[in-house]
Amino acid sequence: MSSRDGSSSRPAVRFLVIGRVLAPRGVRGELKVAIETDTPERFLRTARVFLGEEHRVYTVRAARLHQGNALLRLSGIETRNDAEVWRNAYVYVAVEDAVPLEEGEYYHYQIEGLAVHTREGENLGRVVTVLQTGANDVWVVRGRGGEVLIPALKDVVIDVDLDAGVITVDLPEGLR
Repeated sequence: MSSRDGSSSRPAVRFLVIGRVLAPRGVRGELKVAIETDTPERFLRTARVFLGEEHRVYTVRAARLHQGNALLRLSGIETRNDAEVWRNAYVYVAVEDAVPLEEGEYYHYQIEGLAVHTREGENLGRVVTVLQTGANDVWVVRGRGGEVLIPALKDVVIDVDLDAGVITVDLPEGLR
């Protein structure tokens, strides 16, 4: 869907999830965070994070990786009780602080909502969600013909045009 000026009418995404607060650690307000990003080292380079649904901003005073989790010290969170408030809250970074991706890689928010057409021009619908299967992502596409699961593989995905809002695919037999 486009607005009158031709730009996409999809809502702008301002934040990306990079983790989830598991629990306070210690008595000085340190947060133990489950890592939900492919680049855990980003915790060591991030100057600010946003917590919870209200995206409250905090400056990162210290960060380290420990036993598969991130441990964060944030300005303004000084006690165990301060940290406890954020248990199970998501940890976000601003999109402009996101790790740059390689050519042909996309964040899920960039893919969700795009129209999907076959190489022959058939409109399959729009990507409604992205499933992470371990081997490769799978795009759930919903349209008039129902739902199609499309593997995000180089052999299948011909082109992703973010500006036009269209993905072109070459579906193997059995996926229609």
